[in-house]
Amino acid sequence: MKKIAVVEDNPDNQMVAEAILEDFYEVELYDTGIDALAGFKESKPDLVLLDISLPEMNGEEVLKEIRQDEGLKNLPVIAFTAHAMSGDREKYLAAGFNDYVSKPLVDEDILLDAIARLLN
Repeated sequence: MKKIAVVEDNPDNQMVAEAILEDFYEVELYDTGIDALAGFKESKPDLVLLDISLPEMNGEEVLKEIRQDEGLKNLPVIAFTAHAMSGDREKYLAAGFNDYVSKPLVDEDILLDAIARLLN
């Protein structure tokens, strides 16, 4: 079973993501980017759902670390964020994210389709 890392500091958003994903994927939850980066070294996920607004180290900083790590640089990373203003999608894709899904999730198929596209 493929492993998805959810890097999200909000417990409600963690619960929603886990409920959507757990029937299809193994889910690992991380509260901070620092914890996630440490965890990825021990157990590399197949895909990362990465919140942008995280404590200590934001999602863009976490992505930069992932892209600079030889063992992780090709890891698919989806920006999973409440930043949903006009132009945000383009901004995050330009920053190196593989896809962008806004929160709150109105339709879980949007998330599941994005994940399926990147894992296939």
